[in-house]
Amino acid sequence: MAPPILQSVQGSIQDVVPLKTALVSVYDKSNIELLGNIFKKFNVRVMSTGGTAKKLRDLGCKVEDVGDYTQSPEILDGRVKSLHPRVHGGILAARGNRKHEEEMQKHGIVAIDLVVGNLYPFADAVKSGGDFNSCIENIDIGGPCMIRSSAKNSAGACSVTDPAQYESLLQELVTNNGGTTYQFRKTLAVAAFSLTATYDAAISRYFVEQATKESLKGSSPRASTQTGKSEAVPMVTDAVAKPAAGEPKSVTFDCTQILKYGCNPHQNPAFIGGVNGAAMPFKILNGTPGYVNLLDAINSWQLVFELQRATGLPASASFKHVSPAGAALGVPLTEEEAQVFEVVGKELTPAAWAYVRARNADPLCSFGDFAALSCEVDVATAKILKIEVSDGIIAPSYSPDALAILKEKKNGAFVILEANPNFETPKEEYRTIGGVGFVQRRNYALFREDRLQEIVTKNNYFPPAIINDLILNSITIKYTQSNSVGYSRGGMMVGVGAGQQSRVDCVKLAGRKVQTFLLRSHPKVMNLKFKRTVKRQQRVNARVRYIEGDFTDIEKKQWEQLFDMVPSPLTEQEKTTHLKKTNDVSVSSDAFFPFRDSIDYASKIGVKYVAQPGGSVADQDVIEACDEYGMAMAFTKLRLFHH
Repeated sequence: MAPPILQSVQGSIQDVVPLKTALVSVYDKSNIELLGNIFKKFNVRVMSTGGTAKKLRDLGCKVEDVGDYTQSPEILDGRVKSLHPRVHGGILAARGNRKHEEEMQKHGIVAIDLVVGNLYPFADAVKSGGDFNSCIENIDIGGPCMIRSSAKNSAGACSVTDPAQYESLLQELVTNNGGTTYQFRKTLAVAAFSLTATYDAAISRYFVEQATKESLKGSSPRASTQTGKSEAVPMVTDAVAKPAAGEPKSVTFDCTQILKYGCNPHQNPAFIGGVNGAAMPFKILNGTPGYVNLLDAINSWQLVFELQRATGLPASASFKHVSPAGAALGVPLTEEEAQVFEVVGKELTPAAWAYVRARNADPLCSFGDFAALSCEVDVATAKILKIEVSDGIIAPSYSPDALAILKEKKNGAFVILEANPNFETPKEEYRTIGGVGFVQRRNYALFREDRLQEIVTKNNYFPPAIINDLILNSITIKYTQSNSVGYSRGGMMVGVGAGQQSRVDCVKLAGRKVQTFLLRSHPKVMNLKFKRTVKRQQRVNARVRYIEGDFTDIEKKQWEQLFDMVPSPLTEQEKTTHLKKTNDVSVSSDAFFPFRDSIDYASKIGVKYVAQPGGSVADQDVIEACDEYGMAMAFTKLRLFHH
């Protein structure tokens, strides 16, 4: 039988409680001068311990040691100082409750109106690589108890947990003649319980990790018989605890920045924050990023970071709605590519090559994109970015001149994020959907050349440039909403298909993008005679519509207004003839091909190289199809779903 729920203790809630007595115990003594001035200004009785008491006395405050008040000294090397009925009774007593007041008088308990406390730096001790014993010594016991007690009793007590709150406390006391309002105390109680929840969650995770490591190593921390100290437990970097059924999993988000709204304007409130007390993986250098901007930024940064690690080349991505419209490596442009991409005569560097290629994989879809670059953004790249319609960029660094150029874009609203390449991504990912919490191990698998060793076709050779293309393909689809298929050629994605329920539909969707890309270099497309007033993005869109050719009568009349000379149609025969010139396209799939139909279609757009996980009952049929078309195919044994 479940125990009864505790009933409320009757007392009176005073809107304004005069600040007469404060209990102070802080590890972080920053801004304590302001705190001391507050106590002197309002003649507050102060109780404190150790170094905090000394610091306040040095500031001219009258301070009573907690041990003198409780008539109980600090014991056990300071582990027990404030855990005493006279302390917690003074914090928890219900104001206006006659029984409580009688008990306080009987036991000599003074009502404590304010608790100022912050906690031992447990997370810092763990981060610094301390051994088990040094970490647990930094678990604060008395501090969270005092903070929770004062936050629970916000009807009468005030809980200040951050030096940044001292200024607000001062303003509150000035406004209310030396007292605090109930609303102010409740607001601080929210921050107090958030602090203790985050603190306890960090301790819980640490103990889970330690238990996991010990289980994997078949040992536990051992006390040395000579020193009495516990030996350090070796780090197992990939260890992740597997929780038992019913075991809670703790995760906290620190609200770092309030966002205008979530995915849609009606989805408020929205914010971003570090996970489990960790720092953010990027800094905002300019602009105000939105929710979707940040989803694009985080996914695109991970993509380009992995691409550079896997290939050793600068990498770039162009993201829209949490999938890449394009991705590319810093490979030099041919003269024809420079003309097609409209960068003839511009200064180009490896970083600029990567971005120009990424942006031009599918320039129609890249309109209003979020860009990512794996290396420093230089002036050449910034000048290219400046003329494109884009929401923002994430990169590890920016040259001063490049940063100045980008800050002028969009009347100063262009979002510029600086990624931390040394950021250690948490091992686990968390999300909630419809009231259900999901936890999984992060997809840590890095796709490298060794994933392409098992070539299962008669054609069993991948040229070096093709290896890079297949790596590019596979890492790109790792960050593309599944089902996903990607085509690449010459160091850039030329077709990305995302989010289709049928794999062959995904193959065809991306394949149509490949056809459009290849036909952009058709002489008739390259020589379209636009009016001088036609803007860059209008030219991009007009070329795509010319290639597609399926105008309505009204649309065609509008389209024809863009030209000095209206072009003749691009015929199906002309398209077919041009596409037959290409036979060096690569394709990767995030999961196995269940039927040969995907290979049959891919053969029509010049695919000669294939990477896929394998594992289908139809693998042999797919291999035979590749052999019939002279394709080389590798089984990667790595599924890359992304949802």
